[in-house]
Amino acid sequence: MIRHLRFVFGDQLTRNLSALRDIDPAQDIVVMIEAADEALNVPHHKQKIALVLSAMRHFAASLQAEGLRVDYVPMDATDNLQDLGRELAKAVQRHSPKAVIVTEPSEWRAMQLMQAWDLDAPLEVREDDRFFCTRADFAALTKAKKTGRMEYFYREMRRRTGLLMRGDGPEGGQWNFDTENRKALPKGLRPPPRARFEPDEITTEVLTLVATRFANHFGDLTPFGWAATRDDALMALDHFITHCLPSFGTYQDAMKTGEDFLYHSLISPYLNLGLLTPREVCATAEAAYQSGQAPINAVEGFIRQILGWREFVRGIYWAEMPEYGTSNHLNATRDLPALYWTGDTPMHCMAECISTTRRHAYAHHIQRLMVTGNFALLAGVAPAQIEEWYLAVYADAFEWVELPNVHGMVMHADGGRLGSKPYAASGAYIDRMSDYCQGCAFDPKIKLGPKACPFNYLYWNFLIENTAVLRSNPRLSLPYGTLAKMPAEQRADITRSAAVFLAGLGQSEPASQLRLDV
Repeated sequence: MIRHLRFVFGDQLTRNLSALRDIDPAQDIVVMIEAADEALNVPHHKQKIALVLSAMRHFAASLQAEGLRVDYVPMDATDNLQDLGRELAKAVQRHSPKAVIVTEPSEWRAMQLMQAWDLDAPLEVREDDRFFCTRADFAALTKAKKTGRMEYFYREMRRRTGLLMRGDGPEGGQWNFDTENRKALPKGLRPPPRARFEPDEITTEVLTLVATRFANHFGDLTPFGWAATRDDALMALDHFITHCLPSFGTYQDAMKTGEDFLYHSLISPYLNLGLLTPREVCATAEAAYQSGQAPINAVEGFIRQILGWREFVRGIYWAEMPEYGTSNHLNATRDLPALYWTGDTPMHCMAECISTTRRHAYAHHIQRLMVTGNFALLAGVAPAQIEEWYLAVYADAFEWVELPNVHGMVMHADGGRLGSKPYAASGAYIDRMSDYCQGCAFDPKIKLGPKACPFNYLYWNFLIENTAVLRSNPRLSLPYGTLAKMPAEQRADITRSAAVFLAGLGQSEPASQLRLDV
């Protein structure tokens, strides 16, 4: 007699998951399902699909090695209906359990689908307590007016967790060391080689499956170096802490041609899949500071990304969806330029970041925010289209974390809920933080004309076009003051240059409308 089916989503690969915590090997069965529908909600990067499927199969194998029974439905099973709900209904018919237990899904879309499941058994939905801040906790903090800005939410989470605290105050005497974390990479400094993982038999089988079924999706499938097991994810974390964390803080905003990873952790896919937990990651980083292995600016900056931003955007996502994703504060409507898929552009910074994304299903946060994101913002790309792109191309992109970051931080489409000003910048920022401008067809020091960096006139054109909405923002008083002093002829030249450049961009279809032959 089967008591419970324990259903596990593909991004819930955590042994201590609430749905698995009290499992009885004698009476319960774990159900895991690979469904093509989940790989096709947007045309996900080939490596992202491969990582999720391989990690799922490895996780199932680890449960079986523990002595648990697992009913696993692979994507290439001949009778797979490629739909989670319908396949789970079949599993209920096979096993006739008294109930199905599941941990709440991470995405609004998945939650809606789950609520429509037609199962011949009661469904028990448990809280996902792998996060520092539960949805109820975030609601309470919102009521207490402590979620208006990430920085204050982050300080509250520091107090609650005790991470990097000394008594009632922050370790090092200040909450935030971000001003120490904005240096470009010095000439001659070479970041360490990164830990990458050779595909084993399970991953190799998955790579073959993805190459066959998702051949027309964006991105290179090989070389594939992601960790697909918890053991390898822990090795990746240890490698980062030992070799990269000491310099991560100082150079976390730097960019360099040919250096795809620099000192970044590369663990966000493992966190978002559940192979690592945020508590153990933050505790490991804090221990590195306490032992003198890494400085406070690096450790605080790293922990802030997890304890601060990651928790904050999840809180906003669940508190304000589905309305949150529909806003368009700047009324941006341009179709996504084709170069986001092809990388075919003389702008070296854009070509480099898109090339990195194609090779690894990865780009670090400044490449995403201040290059590909900045360009989408300045070009006035429709938020929904650039959001689909980010969701499709990155291995760590799940809607709960991707949507607020892109909708709010990148596109300012939420009117300032997530960030107090748009993260708009001219070519000078990219030139200061990278070597991308060296050898580029455009010059960041030239403001107008055929050799001018497009970011320069696009930046001022963005301010001009959005004057009515943004002029009153106090954090933009300086650039708007400069703009007010510009001669009318110069402003006209800016708008003409921007119009000509934007008209010359090839447009692509939204990701959700791309033709998929699978």
